[in-house]
Formats: sequence, C-alpha cells, structure tokens
Amino acid sequence: MAALRKWLFSGLLVLVPLIITLWVIDWVVSTLDKTLHILPATWQPDQWLGWHIPGLGVVFALVVVLSIGALASNIVGNRLVSWWHALLHRIPVVRSIYSGVKQVSDTLFSEKGNAFRQALLVQWPHPGMWTIAFLTGTPSGDVAGKLPADCVSVFVPTTPNPTGGYFVMVKKSDCVELSMSVDEALTYVVSMGVIVPGGAKPSSV
Repeated sequence: MAALRKWLFSGLLVLVPLIITLWVIDWVVSTLDKTLHILPATWQPDQWLGWHIPGLGVVFALVVVLSIGALASNIVGNRLVSWWHALLHRIPVVRSIYSGVKQVSDTLFSEKGNAFRQALLVQWPHPGMWTIAFLTGTPSGDVAGKLPADCVSVFVPTTPNPTGGYFVMVKKSDCVELSMSVDEALTYVVSMGVIVPGGAKPSSV
C-alpha cells in the first residue's frame, strides 16, 4: 500500500501540472481564435481553407495588436488615439468605466511606470509576519496628504492564486527590497514557498 500511495502521488505530481498547462493553453488559443469572427465570413480562413486550423486566431490577434501599436506610435496615430479618448470621455456611463480601466492598464503596461517591477517583503497582516508584495507606485491625491511622506503603494497577492490580493500603503522604510525578479517572486507565491528562486532547496523550519 505504501508503494501504491507513493506511485499515485508521483503520478499526480507529473500529470496535474501538465494537464493544467495544456488546459490553459487550449483555453487561450480557443478564446483568441474567436477574434477571427470579426472578419467578414468570406475572409475567414475556415471558409476558404475548408477546415479549421487552431491557433490562427492567436496570429491574427497578435497582428492586430502590433498594427494598432505601430499606428499609435506615430504622430497621426497619436492624434487619432487622443481624439478617441476625448470622445469616450464625453459618454456618461462609458466615461467612468473607460477611465478606470485605462488608469489600471497605464499603470501595468506603461514603460515609465513602476507597477509590478519590484518584489518586496512587507509585514502583513500584522507586525512580525512577513509576506511577498509588489510595488505599484506611490499614494497620490487626498490620500497622500493623510499619510507619512515616505509611503508606497503595494499589492499583496494571495496564494496559490495571485490574481487576488490586497492593496495596502506602507512606509517605504518598512519594506525590504528583494533581488529576485517579479516572475521569480510570483512563482514563489504560487508554489506556496515550495519552489525557491534560484533553484535553492527550501530550508527546513
């Protein structure tokens, strides 16, 4: 029985990550394949090829994103984007949703931003208990005026699902900067401390 239990867990350790990885890839590919539906029916590859080729939607989505990025990077594209932003900001309901989403996307994807570019150690949820967090910026507006001058904004992810978490503002002097990359820190969080950055074995308590 001990040998069967060992084989069972060994098999699960091999198969579960593989199955989840394949499932995520299949979901991403099938979702992006739906972007082909924006094309006229006569232009869709399934129609003139006679069969469906998985992954064409991924290529199409990538081409669309790169094309929009190239267009938005020149002077004419910048003016069109500015006009588009101004138009959306004049629509009452759309304005509030679009503004919020754009602020988040600008924070996450802007090359000038600091969001998720530094992994930190912070004491959470109370002093003496440490966890990994990610720098997202500095407090601003009315909030900044009510806080000490050296505060920073951080995101504390939950484990093993780092898409959820807590937004907190702490003193910069209470944060410990980590040399590990953001990807390494996320892996450490998702694995619940089992996979140690750098390949080192986790130390025993």
